[in-house]
Amino acid sequence: MLLNSITHGEIQIEESIMLIKSFLEEKPDREYSLVIGTDSHERATTGDSKSINLVTAVLVHRKGFGGKYFWRRKDMPNIHNLREKIYAETLESLNFALYFVPLLRRVLNGNSPLYNLEIHIDVGEHGDTRDMIKEVVGMVTGNGFVAKTKPQAYGATYVADKHT
Repeated sequence: MLLNSITHGEIQIEESIMLIKSFLEEKPDREYSLVIGTDSHERATTGDSKSINLVTAVLVHRKGFGGKYFWRRKDMPNIHNLREKIYAETLESLNFALYFVPLLRRVLNGNSPLYNLEIHIDVGEHGDTRDMIKEVVGMVTGNGFVAKTKPQAYGATYVADKHT
């Protein structure tokens, strides 16, 4: 699996994990967050079916001192409405986390600073997605992850959105 980086270009997922490990080890006494979030934008429409461009971002944030992030892009056809779009984004973040986090933990091998792991979901109390908050947060927490929604969901609403 390939990821993109403004600094490093297109890289293998294993290389992104090594870069995150190095970043964590630079300042082991700091507080960190590992964030995964997905955003999407409509690409093409055929009849009542839409294709969306999904971008999933993974960020490591050193609280108060910046961070690094990587992203990947994927097209998904046959999205018919907002509910399907939000489910596709949430499932993409979950699937990525279920693949990425075990790889990262294996490389860190318990020898790194602690970090908070969060999945950021592009839903919030204001707007058309407010009725879906409990559903998608339940999907994320049911898989053992911490869910953040707008306005705290910067991994999805700002970082991933930048590359859609």
